[in-house]
Amino acid sequence: MQGSHSSSGEQKFEVRRLEISDKSKGFVELLRQLTVCDSISDKDFENRFREISSLGDDHVICVVEDESSGKIIATGSVFIEKKFLRNCGKVGHIEDVVVDSNARGMQLGKKVIGFLADHARSMGCYKVILDCSLENRAFYEKCGFKQKEIQMVKYFV
Repeated sequence: MQGSHSSSGEQKFEVRRLEISDKSKGFVELLRQLTVCDSISDKDFENRFREISSLGDDHVICVVEDESSGKIIATGSVFIEKKFLRNCGKVGHIEDVVVDSNARGMQLGKKVIGFLADHARSMGCYKVILDCSLENRAFYEKCGFKQKEIQMVKYFV
């Protein structure tokens, strides 16, 4: 299946919005490949899912499901920031992009980034931005991003 570009192969890896049932398909476990993500109760997951869903197109989480295994193998999110700058412009912020370590090299990350960037553009954003590690810089450059300035962070926990 790896590297397959047949029409049936492509069907197996559609990018779609997160559904509440994706918790049982390994969504939280996939996030753990990115950073600290403790186990989340079904109730907490449902509450956060509904909270994000209530924001509609202003906060979208997408996933790729491997239909042969029923597992979520890639994800990412974008939220839309409304500004006063640039004639009350909007900026898309891409976050939490991760592809399962067993599914890398199949262009899934590129598909996720494309889906999220297209969403930001369709929402009228004048740009889409993200933070990444130096190791991932070349990947994002291949997706059409360029380095600008540096990231600063202040943790509260």
